[in-house]
Amino acid sequence: MARPKANARTAIVRAPQKKPQLRCRPHLLALTPYPPGRPIEDVQREFGLKSVIKLASNENPLGVSPKALAAIRKHARDAYLYPDGNAYYLREALSRHLNVAPERLLFGNGSDEIVVWLVLTFLAPEESIVVSEHSFIRYQMGAQLVGARWTAVPLKNWRHDLPAMAAAIDARTRMVFLANPENPVGTMVARREFERFMKIVPPEVMVGLDQAYYEYVSDPDYFDGIDYLERYPNLVVLRTFSKIYGLAGLRVGYAIAHPDLVTDVERVRPPFNVNRLGQEAAMAALEDTEFVRQSIDLNKAGRDYLYGEFERLALEHVPSHTNFVLVRVAREGLTGAQVTHELMRRGVIVRPMGGYGLPDWIRVTVGRVRENVTFVNMLEEVLGGSKENQK
Repeated sequence: MARPKANARTAIVRAPQKKPQLRCRPHLLALTPYPPGRPIEDVQREFGLKSVIKLASNENPLGVSPKALAAIRKHARDAYLYPDGNAYYLREALSRHLNVAPERLLFGNGSDEIVVWLVLTFLAPEESIVVSEHSFIRYQMGAQLVGARWTAVPLKNWRHDLPAMAAAIDARTRMVFLANPENPVGTMVARREFERFMKIVPPEVMVGLDQAYYEYVSDPDYFDGIDYLERYPNLVVLRTFSKIYGLAGLRVGYAIAHPDLVTDVERVRPPFNVNRLGQEAAMAALEDTEFVRQSIDLNKAGRDYLYGEFERLALEHVPSHTNFVLVRVAREGLTGAQVTHELMRRGVIVRPMGGYGLPDWIRVTVGRVRENVTFVNMLEEVLGGSKENQK
């Protein structure tokens, strides 16, 4: 006998639920889920807005590379097929692009997935990692995931204090995570600083060098972590297609490391973790050098505009080597989170920094010209309103 069709207007009756007897592992109780940037649709629903600008998650304001978009359209009909679990063609293309051996490459559903694999593979509960204070929170969350500990070393003039990080390494330290440029601050360490640091780090301690914003940096003292892989087999370089290549929605990240480390991490990598369309789009994006150039030019102009406006508004900010800027917006009786809320009410999404220990600050992604101007106008309105309320 066929089951009757459900009536959409019929109320759903739920029986009282018994509580499960399973219990979360104790060390996970302190692990708070990662708070992603608010999606545009969410803010539209909450505030009844038709138009919303998102400047919270460091996405490329130019969108998807035209070549990558063409590849997505071309291969969309194959989405019913599982992807190549080994990402053979993407591996070969990226190998040529970076001039590294294919066996040095590891692909993730975003580079932060690879961070999780690294801690699952190499970090035990009784061991620890070293990070910088205010650094990308996923490193700390990785340690929490396995019940390990972490040491957060304070920044020095908003930059990684590499001598202090090296001094924080002890007998239980197994990993150091170093974002360069730093997220959410935007500063960088130079080549010679990094070279001195790597000479001090014990060879049994892994260094995860996160260069997610690598393509945006123009400073001549910056460096390519790949140049040090032969000299330091304990080095793992992390990169992503989410930022300058505009593929954040497809989640394609990668690491470059010694083949033995890649082999070890492959033991915990789930099958088919990088989807078919992501692989095709990433290959095409590598060929779109004009899109990368346009992205760099737009970012530099937008960043300079924001600097000028922040100075006009007397707002403390940190000069950045990325596609975002950290700016102090708090006033008496007004926190960074409250400024963020007021901006969302006006259709602009930015990132509050309270979760990174910076409650007075927000991080704003550099957008298109119109988006940057709208953000500044709305920020000035919010801050001006706060001054009026204090009179």
